[in-house]
Amino acid sequence: MRSGIAIAGTIILDKIYDISAYPSSGELTKICDIRFSVGGCVPNVGIDLKKISPNLPIIAYGRMGNDSEGDYIIDELQKNGVLTDKLVRCDKKTSFTDVMSVVGGQRTFFTYAGAGADFGTEDVELSDSGVKMLHLGYFLLLDKVDNGDGIEILKNARKLGIKTSIDLVTENSDRYSLVIPALEYTDNLIINECEAGMLAGIEPRNENLRAIAERLMELGVKERVIIHKPDVAICLSKNGYTTLPSYDLPKGYIKGTTGAGDAFCAGALKKIHDDASDLEILEFASAAAVMALSSADATSGMKTEEETKEFCSKLGRIKI
Repeated sequence: MRSGIAIAGTIILDKIYDISAYPSSGELTKICDIRFSVGGCVPNVGIDLKKISPNLPIIAYGRMGNDSEGDYIIDELQKNGVLTDKLVRCDKKTSFTDVMSVVGGQRTFFTYAGAGADFGTEDVELSDSGVKMLHLGYFLLLDKVDNGDGIEILKNARKLGIKTSIDLVTENSDRYSLVIPALEYTDNLIINECEAGMLAGIEPRNENLRAIAERLMELGVKERVIIHKPDVAICLSKNGYTTLPSYDLPKGYIKGTTGAGDAFCAGALKKIHDDASDLEILEFASAAAVMALSSADATSGMKTEEETKEFCSKLGRIKI
């Protein structure tokens, strides 16, 4: 019997520079502190899943450089129990993002595609993995995935009897059309309301979420469309339409929103793996997002499934 989840796609090292102010052109500003953090779908979702369920096999698939940045990412994944044997090392520089973070203010991002731009079909060998599910992300950030390799990866997984899911990055562009051909090979689509609205061509207001989900099913999604917003999450499947308001969090609880969408995705994947009901999927996905919001980075706030449920049992849900 298959068990476990393969997480494939974007792997990034975030280099976070704390600065007192963002300089204008030609000006100088001092860097107060430098921190490294793993980022992207594979580290964020993979580590979250291992924290949620330490005994669940999680296999990472991605491409990174033969450099210190790649070594750091592999070390972080292994420390958290994610299996890294399938990761590919190459001569290109590991993908990274320089984050200029004004203390108490906004962040500015400079990203380098690096090795991740070459991630594709040849990097995902699933025949000996034994996994039950494959999650591929992020579309619109991986050149080869966007230009046909994503479809091949999903097709190959489904031929092996592996359930597939995908997610995207949010961007204001007309490139969402690149994702639509992949929906035919997607069992579970887990995305936010902006991405869903752009894919469906429907404004992502709450009253439109069902119509958006129905359109995405028409475009090819096989089992479920799951859409999450800050105030509500919905799921459309053959079992019907389910909607669930978000948790009502205490004032000052949120320490950062980085990785909250990935945490929601990880929670949803865990319950889909467990063959849970649509309501149970949304309940735990929203609870996992709550844990992520307790920390400034993407993964530090995550707890086990039992701890997460216990914490959220004390919270109510907002009224919408």
